[in-house]
Amino acid sequence: MNKQKLPFWRTPSGWSAIGLIAAASYFLFVEHGEHVFPYLPYLILLLCPVMHIFMHGSHGKGHETHANDEQTFKEQTEDNDQYRQGYIEGLEQARKEKRKMESDNAR
Repeated sequence: MNKQKLPFWRTPSGWSAIGLIAAASYFLFVEHGEHVFPYLPYLILLLCPVMHIFMHGSHGKGHETHANDEQTFKEQTEDNDQYRQGYIEGLEQARKEKRKMESDNAR
């Protein structure tokens, strides 16, 4: 049995909240738009701190997933040959472009 907790917005209460917010927004903008539109730039600016409050709520959770971060870059790339190969090809391509630019500038 999966006992993983659902986010608030996926619960029945969350769906109800979304419905109420949508209905309130509809009536606010359609019926009272002339009262709202002059303040719209301020509402957008107010949205920034509100987003930070709600989006930073999960900080500090899930520390058990950071156990793999303690590996060095060499250890991580040794486990994944395709990543290492692509990384090396990218370095070689960047070196070729740098040499080409240096030779073009020397002329």
